[in-house]
Order: sequence, then structure tokens, then C-alpha cells
Amino acid sequence: MRFIYLAPLALAALLSAGCVQTVAESRVQGALVDAGLSERNADCMAGRMVDRLTIEQLRKLEAMKAREGEPTDLASYVRRVRNVGDAEVISVTASSAALCATGLAD
Repeated sequence: MRFIYLAPLALAALLSAGCVQTVAESRVQGALVDAGLSERNADCMAGRMVDRLTIEQLRKLEAMKAREGEPTDLASYVRRVRNVGDAEVISVTASSAALCATGLAD
């Protein structure tokens, strides 16, 4: 009998978790585009990054916009990410960039 009362709560929790995932992925994708990446690479990388990094780590990446006159290609973005100083962020970003650029992550 308790299951009947808990089932709607469990369903709501699962649906809201999916919504949070979608919102986080959308924000990361937008931040990557703002940083100068192509829509294609940003879309590909965002899903991988949201799955592998914490919210705190993703927030660090939100501020990675290119400065005026700074290149905005994928390799330049990965170099800027190294300034974050978080080995996991660097590893996930570099591997996502490589897989997405080569088409292996699609």
C-alpha cells in the first residue's frame, strides 16, 4: 500500500532529475558557444561534460570566454581550460574536444 503513495514521488524525482540534466546541458552548451566554439562542437561536448563533471566544475568553465583578440578555436579553448587548475576538468574537456572534433563521440 505504501508503494502507491511513494510511486508518484519517485516519478516526480526522476522527471525533475532529467529536467535538471537538460538545463545543465543547455547552459554548458551556451557557455561553450560564448567561449567561441562552434554549435556542433559545443552541443557534442556539453553532453559529455555534464555527465562527467560536477556542477561546481561546470561553473568554473562558464567563465572561460575568449578575451578580445584571443583565438576562439577548439584547441585555444582547451588551452584556456588548463588555467582552471582542475585535472579532471582538463581531462574531460580535452577528451571531449578530441572525440567531438574527430566525430567519434557522435
